Amino acid sequence: MAEGDGKQSLDLFLGIGLDKRTAENAIVNAKVTANLTAVIKEAGVAGGCNKNVGNLLYTVATKYPANALIHRSVLVQDYVINSKIKSPAQLDAALVFLASVGPDKCDWSAFERACGVGVAVSVEEIEAAVSAVIEENMTTIVEQRYRINVGNLCGQVRKWHPWSDAKTVKETIDTRLKGILGDRTAADDEKPVKKKKEKPAKSEEKTVVAVAAPPPSEEELNPFSIFPAPEDNFKVHTEIFFSDGNIWRAHNSKDKLETHLKLTGAKVYTRFPPEPNGYLHIGHAKAMFIDFGLAKERNGCCYLRYDDTNPEAEKQEYIDHIQEIVEWMGWKPFKVTYTSDYFQELYDLAVELIRRDRAYVDHQSPEEIKEYREKMMNSPWRDRPIAESLKLFEDMRRGLIEEGKATLRMKQDMQSENKNMYDLIAYRIKFAPHPHAGDKWCIYPSYDYAHCIVDSIENITHSLCTLEFEIRRASYYWLLQALDLYQPYVWEYSRLNVSNTVMSKRKLNRLVMEKWVDGWDDPRMLTLAGLRRRGVSATAINSFIRGIGITRSDNSLIRYDRLEYHIREEMNKTSPRTMVVLHPLKVVIQNFESDSAIQLDAKCWPDAQADDNSAVYKIPFSKIIYIEQSDFRVKDSKDYYGLAPGKSVLLRYAFPIKCTGVVYDDSGSVTEIHAEYDPSKKTKPKGVLHWVAQPSPGVDPLKVEVRLFEKLFLSENPAELEDWLADLNPNSKEVIPEAFASPYLADASMGDRFQFERLGYFAVDVDSTPEKLVFNRTVSLRDSYSKAK
Repeated sequence: MAEGDGKQSLDLFLGIGLDKRTAENAIVNAKVTANLTAVIKEAGVAGGCNKNVGNLLYTVATKYPANALIHRSVLVQDYVINSKIKSPAQLDAALVFLASVGPDKCDWSAFERACGVGVAVSVEEIEAAVSAVIEENMTTIVEQRYRINVGNLCGQVRKWHPWSDAKTVKETIDTRLKGILGDRTAADDEKPVKKKKEKPAKSEEKTVVAVAAPPPSEEELNPFSIFPAPEDNFKVHTEIFFSDGNIWRAHNSKDKLETHLKLTGAKVYTRFPPEPNGYLHIGHAKAMFIDFGLAKERNGCCYLRYDDTNPEAEKQEYIDHIQEIVEWMGWKPFKVTYTSDYFQELYDLAVELIRRDRAYVDHQSPEEIKEYREKMMNSPWRDRPIAESLKLFEDMRRGLIEEGKATLRMKQDMQSENKNMYDLIAYRIKFAPHPHAGDKWCIYPSYDYAHCIVDSIENITHSLCTLEFEIRRASYYWLLQALDLYQPYVWEYSRLNVSNTVMSKRKLNRLVMEKWVDGWDDPRMLTLAGLRRRGVSATAINSFIRGIGITRSDNSLIRYDRLEYHIREEMNKTSPRTMVVLHPLKVVIQNFESDSAIQLDAKCWPDAQADDNSAVYKIPFSKIIYIEQSDFRVKDSKDYYGLAPGKSVLLRYAFPIKCTGVVYDDSGSVTEIHAEYDPSKKTKPKGVLHWVAQPSPGVDPLKVEVRLFEKLFLSENPAELEDWLADLNPNSKEVIPEAFASPYLADASMGDRFQFERLGYFAVDVDSTPEKLVFNRTVSLRDSYSKAK
């Protein structure tokens, strides 16, 4: 704003009685300045007015509902200026009423009843209401005297008579209080003395004080409470500002909304719209939780809709995977649809868009389009005749124009401040077969064109997407308004960014195609297929997503540890315990008979009852057992609880043993331990070790392959790095081809998950065969997240 314009606006605002600070704040905001100037002109008070009227006009300028602008001049001229509406309370009620009317015809008689126009509250009525309120609060008045909250008393009177004069109410209450309490005394002005809390007497015993946690918020209890009801979708969704000063205020008319509500039964309709060009990752789990979760919470419907507008990148493999993984995540689609199901309707609407002079066929190359957009210049073909664009678009559809030689572009606003209004492409030519539609089409709609229209066709009530699409909201509503279609409610939420991984489909695709990982379901990847193969359950993933919440705070990086915390919490409750030795070290029990073995009871669950046979499994104990190599040291120390020469440890579920000898190979490495066991169990060592025994003399324990996984990337945010592939963790995968396991695992099958005591939580991998089981470590036992939390 020019300096002269600012001075002129300031004088105008001061002239209607605004205080200087309010007026100065108003001219800083261009939108408030424009609205207030327009309201003053509508009111015809450019020459000034009294302060009460001016303040009401300021409220109109800053709070008026955008969908009811057609009625603003009537409100200002007939009610505010004529003093039919005198108080802020009346004006607030007026604005609420007009917001519900929107652009439809207003019933001014109902309007006047709603905001108290013509309602005169007599002094006698006010006095009667004051008497009732005073009587109800008499005990408090006597106790607190003039320290009582008079504003609270006024509010109680206003509940009886909302449109009563506030000044008269206050004066009446003051008079009554004086009649009851007499003149105000010095004691009434003294601040009450706070009583000191008595300290409890000292005691030898320490008292633990339990601090009550604050009650959970409504959003924590129900994260979907932030979303409006379908019947509220007549309000302005967004304002589209054009470079010529014109403003489109996107909203549904009452008639259009009523038609929509009849079709949907006023239910919530959402959609989960993945593009079938890769496997889903954990970010899609958040989208599923919001899309399917909102529909489920409101007893509504959620489509699984494939956004299949780019045939070159899409495969049937990805389509099949997406449907399978959605069901695995626990969600049941209302219907499975494809954007390609609507190709004919989309084409017909594109023809209609050309007829309305809202689209044109363009021959610029991608490089030229980019250059013209950067310079905010119109295409040379933007103003070609409508008939010519119709003919060329039909030629595009019939395959008569070469690929790359023409596009259909929406005629939006090349000089807009929003780059997503720079005449976005609606259709492009691609001579490629489509995995779902076949070879019927050689022109395909863009996401920007198809997405909002299909949302409207499917009567979606809540179109939910991530925050990077917020800038596209203007083009979303521009297109629906240009075609006079029903407009869903759009709401954006923050992307899910997890540390030590990448979430970009392009980067994930590169990891897979260049074989940096072992496919889309590599357990190190945060694809949902990878997490499932690793042993993570859908329950744990959904718990993690719910814990994050549905927020709009973008660019936040969620620690990988937080995901592991939810996985560990769930697996701790569902995974039976057993014992596996990853790096076996042979221990020969010298005082145990060589030709026998005994069966001991081991617990599947730590809190299992002694008489619960289903929670107990058998483990053999024999002359030769195996412990972890890391659980033995040649030199002992105070902080070490493993086995050492001359030292005793307890074998889990079995007996104490004491190291009596060590066998070395030629290189000096330990190859065998000699020990004696204490069958009486009188020895009470501090250390407890897991172990596995030969099931019978000369027979090795069950051999299994174990795969240990670490974070795929070394840095917390590898996506920020220019050479992000150089940040791959070289130790992200360790394969132990022959670990020794308890016989309890012999019958394990796909989907089974266990806690290997002292080692972590593990799941059976798809590479398992009848000859050899393969286990993936899902998560370690250590929990760094809850400690940090």
